[in-house]
Amino acid sequence: MREHFLPFALPDTDEAEVAAVAEVIRSGWLTTGAKTRTFEAEFAKLVGAKHAIAVNSCTAAMHLALEALGVGQGDRVLTTPYTFAATGEVIRYLGADPLFVDIDPATFNIDPAQVGAALARERVAAIVPVHLGGEPCALDELRRVAGDIPIVEDAAHALPAKLGGRMIGALSRATCFSFYATKTLSTGEGGMITTDDDALAERCRIMSLHGISRDAWKRYTAEGSWQYEIIAPGFKYNLTDVAAALGLVQLGKLGAMWQRRVAIAARYDAAFAGHPELQVPARASANQHAWHLYMLRVPAGARDAFVEHLRAHNIGASVHFIPLHVHPYYRDTYRYTPNDFPIAYREFQREVSLPIYSRMTERDVDDVIAAVHAGVAKLRV
Repeated sequence: MREHFLPFALPDTDEAEVAAVAEVIRSGWLTTGAKTRTFEAEFAKLVGAKHAIAVNSCTAAMHLALEALGVGQGDRVLTTPYTFAATGEVIRYLGADPLFVDIDPATFNIDPAQVGAALARERVAAIVPVHLGGEPCALDELRRVAGDIPIVEDAAHALPAKLGGRMIGALSRATCFSFYATKTLSTGEGGMITTDDDALAERCRIMSLHGISRDAWKRYTAEGSWQYEIIAPGFKYNLTDVAAALGLVQLGKLGAMWQRRVAIAARYDAAFAGHPELQVPARASANQHAWHLYMLRVPAGARDAFVEHLRAHNIGASVHFIPLHVHPYYRDTYRYTPNDFPIAYREFQREVSLPIYSRMTERDVDDVIAAVHAGVAKLRV
């Protein structure tokens, strides 16, 4: 057993990030400025999008994208119950209602066939699929069933994922990324909207900073002016230059950090292949998995004890996610029962997320594998 606890996730930062942040601090310009604009430009180039708008979270990104599409009171937005709180709550921010459909049991991603069936019955303003764990959802199939309905991707887990060779980030009306502390690229807190839609990008940029007319951040520079116009009652969602400095360094390391995650996933796959009690994460061979999460599945009824076993062995495991429809707010507001989305509820009861991040050493990986093997042995007793 490990002597010290292995955290579930840690950001991969070093002196390069420290130096970049120090440079911003010494510059005297800490909030949104030139560094943020550089980060946006480099990120847009990476994913192949025309526009990138940096914000303070993926939650903010999804809120802004849906607002820019005109989603409002009484609308319905189709999404998955198998996701984090943010995906559902941004719909409610706008007075709209989430329309949940169940998941593909192999990938945890939204099931396009069930999306098609729901769209035959219901009128929706937008669709928000989630690339869960870093495996791209079936966007081509979703587009076929969606027709003209705009798609806003929750890509919080999906950097640097690819769908059949195409980078996630320029395949839908808008794509929303997270740079939270546990993500594959981290700025502590942060997010990004990418889009090829000029009007949507302009609306998101304006609404991200109080609805003030374009380039409001320049008010306090030599080229700025004290005069400004409020176009709409906007939000306070802008990213700081301090966070953008972190992001720029992380962009330069993204490939290496992703390759390390790939190597860890391959070790896990090989180690667990001989255990019929375990189901390793599914992935399409044509896609590039981001490996934000390694979502292992254990026998029904064994999940909670398995997580506690790993913790007892000083391994920080987690569970992703408790489906939205079983949380009190959604359960009570929409009168859901767990089996309204039976696949999501069933697979949640089997899911255990193992540590997978680029700062893990080979010894760390060995320890996780050993703890899982010991856990399987306990299951067999």
